[in-house]
Amino acid sequence: MRTPADLVADLHALGVRPGDRLMVHASLRRIGPIVGGAAGVVQAIDSALGPEGTWLMVYGARDEHAWVNERPESERPALLADAEPFDPLTTPVLPDVGVLAEVMRTTPGTVVNTNPEGRFGARGALARAWLADHPWDDYYGPGSALAHLVAADGRVLRMGADPDTVTVLHHAEYLADVADPRRVRRHRLVRTPEGPRIVVVECLDDEDGIVPDDRQPDEDYFAIILREFLATHPHATGLVGDARSELLDAGALVRFGAAWMTEHLR
Repeated sequence: MRTPADLVADLHALGVRPGDRLMVHASLRRIGPIVGGAAGVVQAIDSALGPEGTWLMVYGARDEHAWVNERPESERPALLADAEPFDPLTTPVLPDVGVLAEVMRTTPGTVVNTNPEGRFGARGALARAWLADHPWDDYYGPGSALAHLVAADGRVLRMGADPDTVTVLHHAEYLADVADPRRVRRHRLVRTPEGPRIVVVECLDDEDGIVPDDRQPDEDYFAIILREFLATHPHATGLVGDARSELLDAGALVRFGAAWMTEHLR
């Protein structure tokens, strides 16, 4: 069983440096057994970055009533009447995001924004600045935590993550020149000091793709973009624990992704 210090050594060997700004995606299963489990991984990333570093994860929020947003808008308020209200302080992360994100969320010192759809957590020197004025609508677009990551010459750290989990490419969707991108309006019940109320979030369709199905490739286009980027752009690879890992320039990946979408999603 590895220790957090072992992971720090692996991260530094990969190219992570004190003061770095990172977007993190990780599979704990692929990293392997670590003293402290997910909390040990959080500790290792904190230590590898030091007090001047910043790291970010996407959370989303568990939502047993997500199906409501597939129904006509006029029906949604009534269907949400018995939903569990979203609470930015207590609602767990979206289950698909994974255990590391949930443990990071509940670790003291983590900053979390209040958007039930575009929910991020950040730790480190720039955490509050990146999330303080996070946009409500188009939460992956201009002014978002992803935009701040790119502007800060940040990088994407992938530790055994699946190829279609590259959240920064959602920012590329806002930069691509794509005709009539598909947009969605989602309704959520949220907890407020005055009691539960329904809110609406509008954004590009970040679940099913920004263009109709007949304009999309057969494979998830995030996975295609990542594979082609890795084949054509310099990046660091290595093992963090047992996980095959990559360290990628976030700005370069976003620019490549936006150009790819502009060419292939017409």
